[in-house]
Amino acid sequence: MITSSHLRSFILIAFAILMMIALNPALAQKLGPDGAPNPTASTMTEQQLLQQSPRIEGDIDQPIERARVLIQPAGRAWGYFHQVTLRWIGAIAILGMIAVIAAFYFVMGRLRISAGRSGQKILRFNFFERFAHWLTAVSFVILALTGLNITFGRITLLPLIGPEAFSSVSQIAKYVHNYVSTSFVIGLVLIVALWIKDNIPRKVDVDWVRRGGGFIKSKHAPAGRFNAGEKLVFWTAFGAGAAVTVSGALLLFPFYVTNIAGMQLALIVHGVIAVLFVAVIIAHIYIGTLGTEGAFEAMGTGEVDLNWAEEHHDLWLKDELAKKRHADQSRQTPATPAE
Repeated sequence: MITSSHLRSFILIAFAILMMIALNPALAQKLGPDGAPNPTASTMTEQQLLQQSPRIEGDIDQPIERARVLIQPAGRAWGYFHQVTLRWIGAIAILGMIAVIAAFYFVMGRLRISAGRSGQKILRFNFFERFAHWLTAVSFVILALTGLNITFGRITLLPLIGPEAFSSVSQIAKYVHNYVSTSFVIGLVLIVALWIKDNIPRKVDVDWVRRGGGFIKSKHAPAGRFNAGEKLVFWTAFGAGAAVTVSGALLLFPFYVTNIAGMQLALIVHGVIAVLFVAVIIAHIYIGTLGTEGAFEAMGTGEVDLNWAEEHHDLWLKDELAKKRHADQSRQTPATPAE
């Protein structure tokens, strides 16, 4: 005889069986084909989580707020930029500039002094100006080499010297890069303070551009102490130097001023401006050494040949010779005796 208590027990058993059947698909999703738990199973996919918010945060026992960010989708975009996009930008800019310079050299050759050397010299840069230039230049070369290692080292240097040596080299390069940045900033400030007054754009710079900047031998290009091309390099160095200095300071002292997004932006600005800066300076080095006869002497000894100065900076030479004549006359004129 079936009693009410038996009936209740039957109903409870049936309900339990139905619940197991209903839950079985969800349980099956969390188990692998062999019946073992599937660690990747979730009620929500990763893409669904990422679509909820730009930052996925959770409760974590970490006193530093920025360390609580477990997943940041923007970091993936930045990683792709640093590993792929920046390499392409740097390769195109630097290798492209080298290719242009090589083509120019083979087509035009070295820009010689048309009238030949006169044998007479005139002071173009004093010792302190040369010191400021070389402090900046040497610092820049070191920063460029150590910085390019961060972008291109894994695909160029690592296969050649192996992971252990590359790790040591990269660690040393990082410290050198950080400390040499100080001397670069000091040199840049000195250069700007010394030469900004001579790099203000003037009407003569337009004439210099119209006449081919001295590269067209049939047209003389007038110029003051710095021509339009040198002024362009100066203002590029000033702007790019300021950009890499500010962004580099943010990287040297992370999270003191900005957050994770700001740090990523600083890295992008620092990387892009740096590789473009390197390309511009490569052209500057070529013109000041192999590309133009007599140009290196200006920063080597400080003195240049009069014929070189006449061809490349005639207005400056005219002013300097006038000052020299005036100084000579002042020394030769006897002082008027007091009555």
